[in-house]
Amino acid sequence: MSDTVVITGVSGFIARHIALACLREGMSVRGTVRSLDKADSVRKGLVAHDPAAADTARLSFFAADLTADAGWREAVQGAGAVLHVASPFPMAQPRDRNALTPAAKGGALRVINAALDAGVPRIVMTASMVTMMYRPGRPAVFPVEENDWTDTGWSALSAYVVSKTEAERAAWDLMTERGVRNRFTTIHPGLVAGPALDKDFGASVELVRMMMTGAYPAMPPAAYPVVDVRDVADLHVAAIRRGETGGRRLMAVGGVMGMAEMGAALRKIAPDHAAKAPTATLPSFVVRLAAMADRNLAAVLPDLGARPDPQAHYVAALTGVVARPARDGLAATARSLVRVGAV
Repeated sequence: MSDTVVITGVSGFIARHIALACLREGMSVRGTVRSLDKADSVRKGLVAHDPAAADTARLSFFAADLTADAGWREAVQGAGAVLHVASPFPMAQPRDRNALTPAAKGGALRVINAALDAGVPRIVMTASMVTMMYRPGRPAVFPVEENDWTDTGWSALSAYVVSKTEAERAAWDLMTERGVRNRFTTIHPGLVAGPALDKDFGASVELVRMMMTGAYPAMPPAAYPVVDVRDVADLHVAAIRRGETGGRRLMAVGGVMGMAEMGAALRKIAPDHAAKAPTATLPSFVVRLAAMADRNLAAVLPDLGARPDPQAHYVAALTGVVARPARDGLAATARSLVRVGAV
């Protein structure tokens, strides 16, 4: 199998960590970006973070947009694996719960079809725990199993949750139709913590930054699976290397933390920079009232009073990747935010 790996949306937070993990494994990385104007900043950021790993001779870039066919055939030709990481995740959730689905679903199918047509032997897609967790009528503490699927008919769900679920379902359906499910693996991170490479980071790290700076006086009564981005990256590498991961949905989880629990942990981890982190919990009815005017807060409503219990033990056995404890990932986030001057 070719040692060339294609990573879509390589300028993203998770994708850049995956690129570093692949480079450390001796692979050559082709990163796709919407515009080649981003290539230099990505290259410089990777080299600055890990000069030994980020061999620029094994790192190249292709211009390709998820909404158009141009560039994808050239990007994936001759690759040993395609890692589809890119997906729309706006900081502000749109009112239309289906607004993000065409781009997420269409982009996934475009990338996967191009990879299959080019004969790429391994395809890995970065999904999310949100594609597994949401069903009406869940108990307060509910298990999450590998074969669980979010019910997108639940009207309380955000556009992001709907888009990730519909895109993943469409991808599995395509692999089934083409008879190659065993060449496909999905990776399901929860809230992604871990070290920021610079001031350009994802929504999960931005949430931690806002908590550290005291942007929220109190937090909703909600809990989420948390994972270190380095473990997410290692799972992508394992999905390339280990054939037994084919046809599987791999949860990326280091533990579950409540929002106020995160705030309390941040105060202890970085007392000089997170003294204002919230440790109080808002009553659910207050969150529901505030959500009438705040679309981002409305996205939290399905999580109020609920605590997922991911049954992720099978992942380490399949991949050899043992996830760091959630608190360690959170600590790495906080310390890196201080290091890059974001707090």
